[in-house]
Amino acid sequence: MAGKLPPRPNLEHLRHQAKALLAALKAGEQTAVEKFVEHLPEARGMAPAAVRAAGFRLADAQSVIARQTGFAGWPALSRHVQDLRALEGEWRFTSLEVEGSGMPAAMLRDSRLLIDGDRFRTESPEANYDGVFTIDVEQTPPHIDIEFVEGPEAGGVSHGIYELDGDRLTLCLGLVANAARPRTFATKAGSGQALERLERVTAARPLNVTGGSAKDTKDAKDTKELADPSSFEVEMTPLFERLQGEWIPVELFMDGKAMPSQWLAFGIRTMTGNEMKVVFGGQTMVHAKVRIDESVAPIAVDYLNLMKRQAGTITRGIMDWAGDEVRFLIAAPGDPRPKELTTSPPTGTYSRWRRK
Repeated sequence: MAGKLPPRPNLEHLRHQAKALLAALKAGEQTAVEKFVEHLPEARGMAPAAVRAAGFRLADAQSVIARQTGFAGWPALSRHVQDLRALEGEWRFTSLEVEGSGMPAAMLRDSRLLIDGDRFRTESPEANYDGVFTIDVEQTPPHIDIEFVEGPEAGGVSHGIYELDGDRLTLCLGLVANAARPRTFATKAGSGQALERLERVTAARPLNVTGGSAKDTKDAKDTKELADPSSFEVEMTPLFERLQGEWIPVELFMDGKAMPSQWLAFGIRTMTGNEMKVVFGGQTMVHAKVRIDESVAPIAVDYLNLMKRQAGTITRGIMDWAGDEVRFLIAAPGDPRPKELTTSPPTGTYSRWRRK
């Protein structure tokens, strides 16, 4: 596994690094000597003068480059980088299976995976996910570890396996952060795994795939309202009792954009006590504790976010009932509570649910 590779590693660039390192050694530069002593087994324990006189070759310099980036040797580094390059491009989903349930093909039409080096973006109607990944091609099947930097899963890591066959890519991933790595390309009910099959649209490097912008958790929280968790230890009122259980989305708008109807069938909202989760296609979109103020109109709702980077922050919203259906309008993080329910807010999330 790579530990210190640069973003979007390039094998030719790494070869140039090895040539430059060898030239620096021949020129007697102390830093080059130290790198050989630290990373090349044959040079370990040698005096600087002996290292300079040893006649090390380009293959030795390549071994130094590989070992200082976390690999056992140049061949392993070369295989790793070549596989990364082979993964680049734009990919379209041909099938998606979540915990044993296949998603309709129509649901996948507007989703794609973009890969540039070790950076990726997954775009779908539910949300966009940006991040970085590492692969281990020495395993059978090869391993992949995905670190989410932006999007609903920001701060989480997913472990998986993959198989690359030309322009066909198969991924089996754990849906729950830090869940056990799948062993086979299969899922079943309760497995917490997703099986994705993709076909490459183009091998060209996609534009503007940065992997997202990692933000310091403390700094991110400093810009938002934080809550005293004890203030969310609430009593079960008749309204809370009415919200218990599983709910199916009827409609959902995020920042004014409607979620396609075919995606709604794969969403669910669960309420246990005052702890709430919203999941779409196996991905947790919201996980929060809830408190409700029924003394105001419309009814005020506060979420104490429990998900990764947003953990401990508050988002504010309002709710009401439309017959047996419940509606929510939740402001974007850091925004004030909305004053009235609107089905297509410019920011924030509107949703309407019916009991499953």
